[in-house]
Amino acid sequence: MPEGQDDLDMVKSISSGYSVQKDAQLAAKCRERGNSSFKTRDHAAAALHYSQGICFAHLGSEQLSLCYANRSAALYHLQHCQESLDDIDKALKNGYPSHLLHKLEDRRTQCLKHLSAGQKAKEDQPNPASKNNKASDRVKGASAGLLTFGICPQAALGFSSEKGRHLVAAETIAAGEVILHDRPYSCVLIPGIEEVKGNGGRQHAQRGVLFGVEHKRCHRCLTETLCPVPCEGCSYSRYCSTSCQRDAWEEHHCWECPLGADLNMMGVMSQLALRVTLKAGLKNVQMARDPIRDEHTESEPSGPKSESSDSSPRHSNQTNPCTSYYGDSYSSVFHLRHHLNRHSPDVRFQCAVTIATLFLKLSKAGPPPAAWDLSRHLPADSQSTDQEEDTAEWSSNLWLLGSAVLRHVLQLRCNAQAILMLQDTGAANAPVQSSREIRIATAIFPTLSLLNHSCCPNTSLVFNTGTSVSADFSESVTEYRSTARGVTVTIRASKVIAPGQEILHCYGPHSSRMATQQRQRLLQEQYYFLCQCEACTLQQQQQEEEEEEEEGLEGRQQWSGVGLLCGKCKGSLKKISEDGVKGFICSQSSCAHRVSLSEVSHRLQKIKVDLEKAVDLLERERPDEALRLLRRTQSQPGLILAETHPVQGELADATARAYATMGDWSNAASHLERSAVAIASQYGEDSIELGRQLFKLAQLHFNGGARGPALSVIPKVRQLLCLHEGPLCHELQELQAMEDCLQG
Repeated sequence: MPEGQDDLDMVKSISSGYSVQKDAQLAAKCRERGNSSFKTRDHAAAALHYSQGICFAHLGSEQLSLCYANRSAALYHLQHCQESLDDIDKALKNGYPSHLLHKLEDRRTQCLKHLSAGQKAKEDQPNPASKNNKASDRVKGASAGLLTFGICPQAALGFSSEKGRHLVAAETIAAGEVILHDRPYSCVLIPGIEEVKGNGGRQHAQRGVLFGVEHKRCHRCLTETLCPVPCEGCSYSRYCSTSCQRDAWEEHHCWECPLGADLNMMGVMSQLALRVTLKAGLKNVQMARDPIRDEHTESEPSGPKSESSDSSPRHSNQTNPCTSYYGDSYSSVFHLRHHLNRHSPDVRFQCAVTIATLFLKLSKAGPPPAAWDLSRHLPADSQSTDQEEDTAEWSSNLWLLGSAVLRHVLQLRCNAQAILMLQDTGAANAPVQSSREIRIATAIFPTLSLLNHSCCPNTSLVFNTGTSVSADFSESVTEYRSTARGVTVTIRASKVIAPGQEILHCYGPHSSRMATQQRQRLLQEQYYFLCQCEACTLQQQQQEEEEEEEEGLEGRQQWSGVGLLCGKCKGSLKKISEDGVKGFICSQSSCAHRVSLSEVSHRLQKIKVDLEKAVDLLERERPDEALRLLRRTQSQPGLILAETHPVQGELADATARAYATMGDWSNAASHLERSAVAIASQYGEDSIELGRQLFKLAQLHFNGGARGPALSVIPKVRQLLCLHEGPLCHELQELQAMEDCLQG
């Protein structure tokens, strides 16, 4: 048996469950599901089902033409008339049955009528800019617009042996100012993330099991779409446009396509490492590996030659610390820290075996992709005509590709960035927005990797997909223009950053969400450094002071501010430890009521269980039952949560949601205000979490006709959203519409 054949056979047996082959039967089943959704007038779900059928159907088959035709009907009902016309053309090109042609022609006529009417209405509509100069000035005057790409002039690249490369403020950076705007060198969607689930009601919950982000987003640029363009070779990959499909094929998918099942089985990190290497190409990998290069080489900036100290977790030293870093620079990716000597033997062995197995699969995948074709990098008169010589040369280059992929797998464990998006979790026509963050993809952002970590960062991070709006800054004019499709990340200052101060962002564990020891443990395990940021240092000092206090109190240690109230007198509870037994005591000397730690933990756990049940009832559109359960939970004797306790905030938020679902806007707003108090206490008065909660509060006041309260909260919401997400986020447009309506 050939060497490595056992590994290949094992991969084949496992990856058989991840098949990406075209399948006519599965295409028919998807079309049937789409028909069922269409009958219930759930046209968005129907379009997604038909898109699944299109991806499974063979090119030129009748099944493909039927799926395109049916999707055109769903898109027409969703008022996507141009996309519907495109699908009609595709159905005809793939042999749509002649006896059904009249349906397509009728739909084509209706689409053309709608497009014509829409164009006429647009021409008759007066220029909105003349009507709303106030809003326009607000946007133009905001200094938090997006940079095209790169680092703002107020920030500079610094270097030290302790921190490695990092960003510092060269001059004062105002809160809300854009510091960095970057695009990924490459990214990979995370399959199985249920982006649709939770959009309200049992019907949507069932839909969420069927559709993940990989079904709704372009596999190259992550743009969301209901009518993706399928890969002609596999049933998995799909794109927002034919241009994205073509670019992905030339860049990486020509190799990924026949290995789709194996790559899905090996995981996102392996696929991303391969995709980075394939995009780089032979010339860039060779240049990055060569330690002696001309610093003035035009195609790539000079790269580092040695690793920096262990205190710089994300990146390495470089010969020229002032080199610029951009998303399309492979050199900046290649020289990110890989921490080879820090990874455990198990991790290194697993990565090596995975990439070695992938290497064996690649060696059987056929000729090299364009970027790895050696003949493209040689002069015309020196290109070889010997096929055996070319094959031998490619075999040598394949080893270079494999070693680069292994390097990137190790790097990604410390440098990969999760791409987060807000997912709407409310009902389709809910009067109040409800959302949560979900991770849709993993990417490598070279410029973003320059930022070191803090558990209490001075920046905010926002991702954007699809066509974005960017800004160029001159001395006095801000020019907004549309940029190309694709995912981008924008870093803004969340507070004023003084000159010389380091610019920091959070790698994940935040001081407002996680205890110090747990944060430090997670950072040590993944990034191999002991965090000594401001939050960790301050909390360590507090702990040391408490230990000193414990010695002075002869074994009695106290902590205040736990957010719990005495069940007898409603005084605050303090945590105590006596003779090794932990518990709580009322701070009021006249009461001195005590309760054990186990009892408090038991009651808190019961509250959380009831809260989960209430949220589930709300998801199943049973708000009256949820409200009864929430009332009963909050009226339990023995333990009272302070208004600032996080669980109290969650209870108030769920109660507000129940009242809003029932149309009781006044009570909903009252409870949401209580929830906002807890959120402000936990995350801070200037946090994006508070901004999103107050945005819901503005919606409640508006829906309830409470003009004064709505107008009073809108400025605070606008301030927080502009600070963290910029002046062009869609929530600000809704706020402006509410304000105009209330004032007009």
